[in-house]
Amino acid sequence: MKNNMLKLFLVLFVISTSTIGCTSDLDTEPLIELSLDELLQRDPDAVEGILSRLYGSFALSGAQGSGSSDISDDAGESPFLRGIINLQDFSADAMKNRWGDNGLDQLTTTSDWNPENKFFRYLYNRIYFTIPQCNNLLSILPNVDVDNKEGIISEVRFIRALAYYYLIDVFGKGVKATEENYGQTESLPEVGRDELFEYVKTELEDIEPLIPASNTYGRATRGAVQMLLAKLYLNAKVYIGAEHFDKAAEYANKVITEGNYSLAPDFVSVFSGDNNTSPEIIFPLIADATVSQSFGNTTYIVNGSLNSATMPLADFGATEGWGGHRSSKAWYGLFGDLDTSTDDRAKLFWTEGHNYEMEDYKTWVDGYPSIKFRNSNFSGGTTATSFSGTDFPLFRLADAYLIYAECAVRNAPGTDKNTAVEYVNKVRNRSHASSITQSDLTEQFIIDERGRELNFEGHRRTDLIRFNMFTGGSYLWPWKGGVKDGVAIPDNYKLFPIPSSALQANPNLQQNPGY
Repeated sequence: MKNNMLKLFLVLFVISTSTIGCTSDLDTEPLIELSLDELLQRDPDAVEGILSRLYGSFALSGAQGSGSSDISDDAGESPFLRGIINLQDFSADAMKNRWGDNGLDQLTTTSDWNPENKFFRYLYNRIYFTIPQCNNLLSILPNVDVDNKEGIISEVRFIRALAYYYLIDVFGKGVKATEENYGQTESLPEVGRDELFEYVKTELEDIEPLIPASNTYGRATRGAVQMLLAKLYLNAKVYIGAEHFDKAAEYANKVITEGNYSLAPDFVSVFSGDNNTSPEIIFPLIADATVSQSFGNTTYIVNGSLNSATMPLADFGATEGWGGHRSSKAWYGLFGDLDTSTDDRAKLFWTEGHNYEMEDYKTWVDGYPSIKFRNSNFSGGTTATSFSGTDFPLFRLADAYLIYAECAVRNAPGTDKNTAVEYVNKVRNRSHASSITQSDLTEQFIIDERGRELNFEGHRRTDLIRFNMFTGGSYLWPWKGGVKDGVAIPDNYKLFPIPSSALQANPNLQQNPGY
C-alpha cells in the first residue's frame, strides 16, 4: 500500500545554510530535542520514517499538511514537483498558464527572465533543501546499526543524485555539498556542469549494483537508477559538450530488458487515481488525498487544468477546478485532426467551448485544457476529493523505449534501428496509433512522439534544448518570447538565472551568462 510509504515521522534536521551557499530560507527548526544521531541510536527503526521524509521532499511542501513548509517559501507555490512542471512544461511549447502571477507569466511566455523571479528561487531552494537532508543522514548512517544499511544508503544517494540532476539541468551549476563537507562553516566553491555531471554519474554507477531490483512502492529501485543514468547520458552533449548516446541507450535497454516493467494496457490508467498499480511506472512521486495533501503534487496538475464552471469535476475525481492550465496547438497539433485521430492520446484534451488558437494566453477558452492527469480511478468507483491522490510517474517504461529509439536515430553504437521501431510501435500501438516503419524514424518524428507521449510530465524543455529547438527562432510556438505567434529567444535561456538570494548568501557563486 502506498499509504504506508506516506506515514512520515515528523523529523527535520537543523541545516547549516552557510555550508551550502543558499539562503537563510533553508533554515529549519527541529521538531524534536534529539539530534539525528541520538534519535537513530535510540530507535534505529526511525530511519524508515526519515527516508520517507526524504522521498516526500519532491512532492510535499512540509510534513504537517498542505499549509506547512520545510522552508519559508510559500507552501502552495514552492514544492519540488510544482517547480518541475513550471520550469519544464510552462516554459516550453505545450502548456501555458493564465493566472498572471508575478513570475509565472515570465515562465509561460519564455520572456523577461531575471534572478528575482520567485519560481526560480523556489526550485533552487528545494534542491538545496533536499541535498543537505541527505548529507546529514549519510553522515550518520555508517555509525548506526540499522537493517539493510547498504540498501538504505544507496537510496539516499539516489535521492541526492536526483536533486543534483535537476540542478545540472535547470541551473547548470551550484555547489557540491556532500556528507564529506557536511557541517563546514565556510561557503563552498562554485562547481560547473562538468564536475556535477561526473559526480552524479559516478554516484549512480556506484549504487546501481547495490540498490534492490524491487522495493516498496514509491522507493528507488535499480530501474530508477538506470533511468536516471539514461537521462543524464541522453543530455550529455548539452551538459558537458560530449555525446554519450551509446551509454543512454545501454541504460535504457537495461530498464527494458532487466526490469520487471511492462506498458500498461491503457494509456489513461497511468495517469489515474489508482495508478499505484501500474506495471509501467518505474519511480513515482506519491500523492494521497488524505495522508499527503499538497498543492504542489498532482493536485496542481489536476485541479489547475479543470474549471468548476465549465467542466464536470466529478468525472475527473475532483471537487475544485482552478481554471489555469491549457495546452497549446504545439501539443494537440501533433495529433492532426483530433476528431478523426485514432490515437487515444489525442482524446485527452477538453475542446468543448474552447478555441484551437491561443489568441490570448490569459483567456481560459483559448487553448485546450489537458485531461491527461485525473484524480478518478481507472478501475472501480471514485470519491471526488479536493486534493489529488494520483501519483506522478517521474520515470516510466514508455520513456525508456523512446530514449533507446532516439539514440538509434542518432546512430549510437550498440543500437539497432529495427529494435527501435519495435519499441516505438509498442508505445504507439498501446494508444491505438498507427505503426511506423524504419523510414519514419527521424529526429523530427522522435521529438514529436516524445511530445505526444510525455508532455506535461516534466521533460519538454529539456527535450527541446537537446534537439536545438528551444532557443533561437527555428521553432516557434504560441507565446514564445511573449508574442502570440512566437519569436526567437536568446541562447542564454537554455539555463535559468541563479536566484539573487543564492548569490547574496554565497559570494563564490557567479550569475549565469546573460542575466
